[in-house]
Formats: sequence, C-alpha cells, structure tokens
Amino acid sequence: MLKSLSFMKSLVALAVLSVVSVSAAAELRGLDQKGSPDLKSAGPMAFGPEGILFIGDPQGAAIFAIDTAEKAPAKTIGPIKVPQIDKKVAALLGASADQILLNDLAVNPRTGTAYLSVSRGRGPDAAAVIVRVDQQGKLSVLELDDVRYAKAPLPNAPDANAKDRRGNSKRQESITDLAFVDGRVVVAGLSNEEFASNLRTIPFPFSEADAGTSVEIFHGSHGQLETHAPVRTFVSYTINDQPQLLAAYTCTPLVKLPLVELKPGKKVRGTTVAELGNHNRPLDIIVYEKGGKEYLLIANNARGIMKIDAAQLGDAEGINSPVKDTAGVGYETVEGLNGVQQLDKLNGEQAMILVQAGPGAVDLECVALP
Repeated sequence: MLKSLSFMKSLVALAVLSVVSVSAAAELRGLDQKGSPDLKSAGPMAFGPEGILFIGDPQGAAIFAIDTAEKAPAKTIGPIKVPQIDKKVAALLGASADQILLNDLAVNPRTGTAYLSVSRGRGPDAAAVIVRVDQQGKLSVLELDDVRYAKAPLPNAPDANAKDRRGNSKRQESITDLAFVDGRVVVAGLSNEEFASNLRTIPFPFSEADAGTSVEIFHGSHGQLETHAPVRTFVSYTINDQPQLLAAYTCTPLVKLPLVELKPGKKVRGTTVAELGNHNRPLDIIVYEKGGKEYLLIANNARGIMKIDAAQLGDAEGINSPVKDTAGVGYETVEGLNGVQQLDKLNGEQAMILVQAGPGAVDLECVALP
C-alpha cells in the first residue's frame, strides 16, 4: 500500500512538473498571458518562431503574439486549392460573402497551413476572426478563448475618430503591415505625430512598444517629399551586408530603409529606388530565390504582379526629382497572374495567393514562383 501511495505521489509530482515546464516554455517564448486576447480587429499577420502568429489589430492599436498550437513540422508541404474561399469562410462564420473581408494571408512555414485574418461585418465594429486552412483544404476557426498570447499596445496611434482628407479612418492605418525580423516585430503604419508615417521595431518577447521612427520619402510621381503616407507593404532584405526594409507606397514608390536607422524618436529619410507607376496601390510583397538569383514579387491592385531582380538594388541611385510614370529599378509584369490580392511563400518553389476569380468570388490557390 505504501509503495502504491508513493508511486501515485510520484506521478502527481511528474504531472505538476510537466505543467510547470510547459508553462515556463510558453513564457520563455514570450507568451506570458493565457486566456482570450481582446482583438478588436484582425489585420496584417506574420509568423515568427515556433509557429507563433503575430497579428496586427489596427482598431485596438496593438500587436498580438498568439500560440497557434501547431507544433510538429509537416513532413511535406504541398499546394492547397480552395475555390470561392470567401463564400466558404462566410458560411463557416454564419454570414454572407458580402459581409466579410479577407484582410491578410499568412502561411505557417513549419506546416503549410494558411491563416486568414477576417472581418465579420463591415466598419469599425466588425468582429475579428482568424480562419485557418490545413493542407487538406479544410477550414476551421482559430479558437481564441483559452490560448497563450502576448500583447504590445502602440502608444501613439491615431485617435479612433481621426479622419484623413478623404474621410478615411486614420486609426485603421495605425498598422498597415508587419514582419518578424531578427527577433523583432517590425510594424508599419501611421502615428499621431507630425511626421505621421511610422516604422516601429518591437523586440520579442515584448517589452513596452516605443513611439517608433518617423519616415520621410521623396515621391517621384507626386514630385515632393512626403511624411504622411504610410508604408503599404514591406519585406526585409540584406543589401551589401546591410539589413534593409524594402517598402512600397501607394502610387508606387519603392524605398530602401536601413534597419539600423530605425530608432525611437528618430526621423529618417528613405531612398526611393523605383517609381513603379501611379494610380496604383501595392498589396503584398515577398522575396524568393530561383536559379541562384533573388527576386521581389509585388502584388498590386492596378498593375498586376511585378517581378524585380534584386541584384539591381545594390547600386540603385535615389530618385530625388519628379518623374512622369516609372523610373529607377526596373520590373517585369508576370503574365497570367491577375487579380492577386494577397500572397505568401508556401515553400521554395510555390507561393500561396488569394486571387479574384470573377465577380464576387475569391479563390485560394498555389502558383509556381516565376
């Protein structure tokens, strides 16, 4: 009886130790809270280490890090195809397709699972939902009732009621894109400062987010310096051994910004290396390697998919005078890829895309990297 009791006590001790170890491991990864994160909106997303999903919440002016509970790497990562995914997401959420917005796409590089940030409803009161699509094309909601997470509020976001000159919400642009780069979450968007265009680098595990760096660029198509237009999408890339952000703006400057210069309270001026054409909005950007060379792939709402040979970037001179349409680093338009709204790398050979497949229809597809 005593041996049995001693054995049971050992089991209990081991179970407690296991729970403590799991909790400690989660906290070491920077996920210091457990419960339901108060997401007010779900916007840009990016993956970090160990399957941690970073989610930008523009309405709440905060960055969340969430444990997706996808631990084991997939043996193989293959293509996914889900026709009319907008309608399938809407059905999953008990809504019609015209009452949801697919805001961003991020692929877990460990598993090949696609994650969609979704607004259920329209306007600032829309519910924030994360939907995932597994390798078999099955949709499910990422439950956020009892998860490990961390939160980094942004201290100087635009006021919730602030509008730009077109009447659009400035708060909605407090976070326009984000990425995990060398242990930091880099966040693009607007602040409430005089130089409103802002880039922040928040160390992970999170500490208190600072006021970020104010960014100025020369916009060749507009023929002027700009400080209020936010970065729409960006990617990290090393040029001549120096880590840089390659940032695309509306109408459509492509700008180099050295990561080392992004410091709290500082004002920096980026180098405009290309004007990719006016009357256009960049939507997403990735970098990839093919045939021993590296390329950028930029999705745009009016000018299709642009492919840029990254070798041009090292010696690219800055644009500091007005241009009529395009100038600087050149690109080619990828034929046959029209209506791409979001993209992310799936593996070394393929990208996953959200693509407008016709009036009122959006597909999730995989395509070969060109």
